[in-house]
Amino acid sequence: MTRILAVDPGDKRIGIAVSDPSGTIARPLFVIEHVSRQADAQSIVQHAVEYDAEMILVGIALDPSGQIGHQARKELRLVDALRTITELEIETWDETDSTQTALQLAGKRDKMTDALAAAVLLQEYLDAQNT
Repeated sequence: MTRILAVDPGDKRIGIAVSDPSGTIARPLFVIEHVSRQADAQSIVQHAVEYDAEMILVGIALDPSGQIGHQARKELRLVDALRTITELEIETWDETDSTQTALQLAGKRDKMTDALAAAVLLQEYLDAQNT
């Protein structure tokens, strides 16, 4: 398995999480403030390199019917921006309800909620890959 950097993109904040080198456990890292799609992509790639990630996993919020809606289209534009500036593998994963799960785990919203949401989506991805 490879180390993965996970991204939970939002309109204001972007949660970042990373897997352990064995690809078994996700941990929240930090939250970056949204600046612009290009600046956000640069920052994400920089963090992926810093943490020796071989893949970037971007959460995509599908609508209740499992389709790509307005929010998911914005997230896919971030994926496109990432692909133009890095050779790292970029994957997407349905992150529906990851923020709600993070809020349940934390008990309240705080500065790490979005990073915890990124860890939730990454852990779901890792568990799916390891079964």
